[in-house]
Amino acid sequence: MMAGVSTIAGQIAVVTAAYFIGAFPHLLILARLHRLSTEGDLHISLWQKAGPGWGLFATAVDVLKGIITIVIARLFGFDTGTVVIAALAVTCGQMWPVFKRFDGEKGNTTGFGAAVALSIVPALVSLIPVFMAIGLKAAKAFRLKDVPPSERLKTGAGQSAALPLGVALAFLALPLIAEALGESPEIVNGFAALFGLIMLRRLTAGLFQDLASGTSRWKIFWSRLLLDRPVTHP
Repeated sequence: MMAGVSTIAGQIAVVTAAYFIGAFPHLLILARLHRLSTEGDLHISLWQKAGPGWGLFATAVDVLKGIITIVIARLFGFDTGTVVIAALAVTCGQMWPVFKRFDGEKGNTTGFGAAVALSIVPALVSLIPVFMAIGLKAAKAFRLKDVPPSERLKTGAGQSAALPLGVALAFLALPLIAEALGESPEIVNGFAALFGLIMLRRLTAGLFQDLASGTSRWKIFWSRLLLDRPVTHP
């Protein structure tokens, strides 16, 4: 491990680097490689149109962004507080990337990658509702009739309420589990801030289109907060 880095310039440098790691436009590159639209959720687009293999690859890269950022920050000997800020910065980079006009993804995958690298046990325990939701979604998809198995894998069984709820519960549980397991205040507070960022992105992504639709603001709020779903794109 390298000697500790404590200068303000070093801290600014690692946080800035973290943002750009998160913002690296691998999804745009893959979408253009497969001649797909670069609008909307590129994870879903790659999964459904380029194939599950490419969808999994894109997701894995997002997770690795979070992990690599924490590994680099620790390798250079930054204190826990700075490492936690870098974790938030890499997640912000994925959600608000400069390379996509500050309109990126939802931060879930990169956020979890950073959380696992920060403290693996709370992160893995918090994933339980996500795995349960994935299991429910997969079971529903494979019960579909008159749909080839390959298509079930690509398209699933339509939108799932379980998965976005599971993800929200996972991020909500992170700081609570970390606190119960005696993690440092920096990590507990960092996980709480991560939950706040994820929810903020849910509430604000494409918000103006929803507000312009004339739909009740309470319906917009709950649809976004719980289901991660804009009402104008059911």
